[in-house]
Amino acid sequence: MKPRVSLQDSAFRNGNFSLRIDPVWSEDVGMYEAWVKYNAEVHSCHVELGVITVTLSPPNPVIEKELLLMSCNSSHRASLVDTCWFHNEHPGPISRTFCSSSGALSILHPVMSDAGSWRCQLRYSDKEIISATYNLQILGFDGPTSPVVYAAAGSAAD
Repeated sequence: MKPRVSLQDSAFRNGNFSLRIDPVWSEDVGMYEAWVKYNAEVHSCHVELGVITVTLSPPNPVIEKELLLMSCNSSHRASLVDTCWFHNEHPGPISRTFCSSSGALSILHPVMSDAGSWRCQLRYSDKEIISATYNLQILGFDGPTSPVVYAAAGSAAD
């Protein structure tokens, strides 16, 4: 798994033997075991790594007005109850939420306002809730609503 895996050597003296994986891939799912020997004592721990994946069709960046399908899947073993997608979760009029029993969200004609932070939340039959955030990029024109732009003589115009 090198070079994606590292140990925080500087934290060993404080008893922190954490393993860092960056970036995490779907193939990294599974059980991890750590063994630490200190003097004559051996300590171990087990950690299970689950992975959640957000995929786009077509891949990011998305072209404005072309059909977009976003899907969200996880390695969790229980039955999926529902999936919710949250767009720009800060309070206000542009915050949106979509829920369905499948893990997919389709946007028929994406526009520039669909860009930004999307969070998928998966809820399972065993009450487990798992989520991931994805930053959606959309290529398009986000210009003025009027085709006329005024600029002062001698200044620059964009």
